[in-house]
Amino acid sequence: MASTSLSWTSSSWLQNHSFSKNTCADTTNGASALTVVAQKKAKKLRKVILKEDVTSVGKKGQLLDIKAGFYRNYLLPLGVAQIVTPTLLKEMKIEEERIEAEKNRVKEEAQQLATIFETVGAFKVKRKGGKGKQIFGSVTAQDLVDIIKAQLQRDVDKRLVTLPEIRETGEYIAELKLHPEVTARVRVTVYAN
Repeated sequence: MASTSLSWTSSSWLQNHSFSKNTCADTTNGASALTVVAQKKAKKLRKVILKEDVTSVGKKGQLLDIKAGFYRNYLLPLGVAQIVTPTLLKEMKIEEERIEAEKNRVKEEAQQLATIFETVGAFKVKRKGGKGKQIFGSVTAQDLVDIIKAQLQRDVDKRLVTLPEIRETGEYIAELKLHPEVTARVRVTVYAN
């Protein structure tokens, strides 16, 4: 082994690359050694999909780049994340398309219901009358919901109905928020008996 030793100074690789004498240091046996400067540590990230909402990390179904240690030591033992695979990505895409189709279907149903409400005309509300145009009590959202159910056989939640304050006879406009993007405007006619 001692007879076939190779020194750094006689190496052809070292001669082809220009190093200054300061980078090589003499060792105790007379051969020179090359000092290597450490490179920056590569970040190890994993692409994961969250199965549940995780506080300060993300929401369910979100695709994230997570450090390998955080995934291995925290997310994996809790069972709240899964490493991304091509089949999992396909399944996610199919699920997103199904959810989008469902949202579109609900929106179309709300638009059809809105056209039905708007083409009916005015919903008539009968109240006991007082002096002039005054009525006893007021017309509430629940009253309008009951009239819609009686005339059209449609169930509407009273929280979706926005009515102005009605304390006199006359014609008013009520709004039914059937969907976040669909609002039906219906006429309400109040008359005294």
